[in-house]
Amino acid sequence: MANPSRQAVNFAAPRGFATAFKADCKETFFPDDPFHEMKHEKPLNKLKKTIQYFIPLFEWLPNYNLRLFRYDLLAGITITSLAIPQGISYAKLASIPPIYGLYSSFIPPFVYSIFGSSKHLAVGTVAACSLLLSETVGAKASPQDDPTLYLHLIFTATFFTGIFQTALGFLRLGILVDFLSHSTITGFMGGTAIIICLQQLKGMFGLIHFTTHTDVVSVLGAVFRHRNEWRWESAVVGIIFLAFLQFTRYLRQKRPKLFWVSAIAPMVVVVVGCLFAFFAHAEKHGIQIVGELKKGLNPPSIQYLNFDPQYLPVTVRAGLITGLIAMAEGIAIGRSFAIMKSEQTDGNKEMIAFGFMNIIGSFTSCYLTTGPFSKTAVNFNAGCRTAMSNVVMGFCMMLTLLFLAPLFRYTPLVALSAIIMSAMLGLINYDEMIHLFKVDKFDFVICMAAFLGVSFISMDVGLMLSVGLALLRALLYVARPAACKLGKIPNSSLYRDTEQYPGSTPIQGVLVLQLGSPIYFANSTYIRERILRYIKEEQGVSDSKTDIIEHLLLDLSGVSSIDMTGIETFLELRRILDSKGIKLSIVNPRIEVLEKMTLAKFTDAIGKESFYLSIEDAVQNCRFSLHSSKTTMEEA
Repeated sequence: MANPSRQAVNFAAPRGFATAFKADCKETFFPDDPFHEMKHEKPLNKLKKTIQYFIPLFEWLPNYNLRLFRYDLLAGITITSLAIPQGISYAKLASIPPIYGLYSSFIPPFVYSIFGSSKHLAVGTVAACSLLLSETVGAKASPQDDPTLYLHLIFTATFFTGIFQTALGFLRLGILVDFLSHSTITGFMGGTAIIICLQQLKGMFGLIHFTTHTDVVSVLGAVFRHRNEWRWESAVVGIIFLAFLQFTRYLRQKRPKLFWVSAIAPMVVVVVGCLFAFFAHAEKHGIQIVGELKKGLNPPSIQYLNFDPQYLPVTVRAGLITGLIAMAEGIAIGRSFAIMKSEQTDGNKEMIAFGFMNIIGSFTSCYLTTGPFSKTAVNFNAGCRTAMSNVVMGFCMMLTLLFLAPLFRYTPLVALSAIIMSAMLGLINYDEMIHLFKVDKFDFVICMAAFLGVSFISMDVGLMLSVGLALLRALLYVARPAACKLGKIPNSSLYRDTEQYPGSTPIQGVLVLQLGSPIYFANSTYIRERILRYIKEEQGVSDSKTDIIEHLLLDLSGVSSIDMTGIETFLELRRILDSKGIKLSIVNPRIEVLEKMTLAKFTDAIGKESFYLSIEDAVQNCRFSLHSSKTTMEEA
């Protein structure tokens, strides 16, 4: 006999395949439901909003005014002063001519201003991807022995990066970026900063010969192996420049309003370095300079894309790895600054914008670009209001390429090394690593795998080690899901974990367990064994017959899905429980779970009366059943 006051579970007819499939696809690919607001719009307005969604420029440009432009003009000029030295420096990291670093800060900003969704992101080249391209492509084509082939392969890798990023954006597969966890990115950026800093010792000491490897041991070995090439003049100039740059960073931290001092400091170093090299004839004293920089805008490079099968594996690999890292870094940075203004950025739109940037860039003599942290931070602090600041930067870079580029030919390489070292020192987040160690040891191990792997093996191996450990952890969560025993909180109808709330009281004759993950082939056996162990432990506490478990309640509120293996496991569990005289009941299954149980006839097998809407309903019914059974036994 059932408790008459219980609430009924809704056993509606299962949805059709098309309906369920559509709902699952929408949740997977459109979790933000971007077209929800367009449902009730007129066709013309719907078309307008659709265009605005895919091309964000049309969303903010109609409302743009002179007041906003004043802020964006200042921000654009400010980030240009950082883009010039960074462009030259990071092109050096990528082992390509410095002028291509300037080219890469001209076309991509215009593309991003059309398709990008972030108001604050400033696009440009980044150190980590520059070095990774150099390491990956340089293993197949030497930038010293065959610089032309090497440059063409860099363009081709950039093209594949763009194709990869655009495809992920259009297919709404931003979920792949989530596999680069915060711990992985922290360790990877820290390790990359270490090896980039050490590689700058070549410029700081004025070395001619150096290693092509990037690991710490090889780099330090090369530095000390060529001690005869050390130039004290270069080292002194480098230390002075580095000390100045670090002082401006310290000043920015102490007085945030003086952020502009730190922003223009790299440009000051370049200008002072050029003047020093020109008037002091620095080359005669062992201080190397950049050399000739051609005047003029980006020449086309689409004809140089190299799809030779001999080089295709290298360019595809370089494009995919750097594309994933650049995407993760750019999206994370854009979101971080958007949160500060209580705004949102669309990760899939950002991927499309980055993809178009790199595809068009590979056609116009640019290499990989994304949203670097330093430039974006300067853009944000300079008061930018829209993506127009990137347009301003693009025009400023155009003027630089047309009229000023040759003036930078005297830039000392040691000045570029100091700029890179100063930027990289800020990427080693010691505090975050210590925080990870205190909070989650496994996260710390994942971080250290990336940090040490990048530092002592290679960038791609370190990244794969860290991602592998993160995936292993995710698989462990899947294969060994959390389950807990629930007890009732006194003077309430709440049921909570007895381990977390020791004051909660168990229900005599009833064992309530809560499962909190999808149930399928990978974990169904473990779940069955864990449930049976809970029963064994509960019955082993006391030999009293009054403490025998007669009802098992499984709370499936947190179970989002189940497969046929999981349903078969429940049927097997029910047979085992029947042999022990224990009745199985299900509490609050979600619609996806209940539909599959209905289609598999599981609801018929255990009876619809064994399904409950809440734990309280189930417990009350179990008590009613136990009381009725006890009364019947006493009468007998």
